[in-house]
Amino acid sequence: MKLDILAFASHPDDIELGCAGTLIAHVAAGKKVGIVDLTAGELGTRGTPEGRIQEAKDAAEVMGLSARENLGMADGFFQNDREHQLMVIEKIRKYKPEIVIMNAVYDRHPDHGRGSELVSESCFKSGLKMIKTKEEDGSEQEAWRPKVVYHYIQDRLITPDLVVDVTPYWEKKMEAIRAFKSQFYNPDDASPNTYISSPEFLRFVEARALELGHAIGTTYGEGFTKERYIGVKNLFDLL
Repeated sequence: MKLDILAFASHPDDIELGCAGTLIAHVAAGKKVGIVDLTAGELGTRGTPEGRIQEAKDAAEVMGLSARENLGMADGFFQNDREHQLMVIEKIRKYKPEIVIMNAVYDRHPDHGRGSELVSESCFKSGLKMIKTKEEDGSEQEAWRPKVVYHYIQDRLITPDLVVDVTPYWEKKMEAIRAFKSQFYNPDDASPNTYISSPEFLRFVEARALELGHAIGTTYGEGFTKERYIGVKNLFDLL
């Protein structure tokens, strides 16, 4: 299956927090969108790896994704090396996306920046035909390089290079976030409190989106950074 957009995340729920509104907006516009989670987030204080994978499936249904996979890398210990790059390259070649979106270039959690580097380098190497990978049926994959890559912004504020208006899809984004019942604030859950399970955390997520939305003259926005200049054919494409 060919996708228009493929988003990568170091952990299930990274994308829901960082760019779910953008993905939902493109699904609503008729684009095929998918997610690849690198790990199951098994080092998380709350929940279980199996539970988080099910929560990821629930969130995928909310967002209307065409595909979602988990690569099963080791949470906290995966590396940007040949073994892990080949795992990512296989998925890029499988889905042949025009656009790849990935973790923030740096963040509070070290997995985010490392996942960003891993996927970014893999996007380039995926276009090298001398690197050989195989489909699930054993046939050789064709080289494929996405036309553009973007990084969503996570916990640490990074000045965005572009902001997407996600106002019409804000409630759907929050529904996707809340699909991760084990991870975020629930007054009936007696699990240990964590940084992201406090009631203040989701208010912070909304405050960030309000700030970015305000910057472009709308209500809610999601910010991204780029790896190369953004080109348009005319200035009205930027309106």
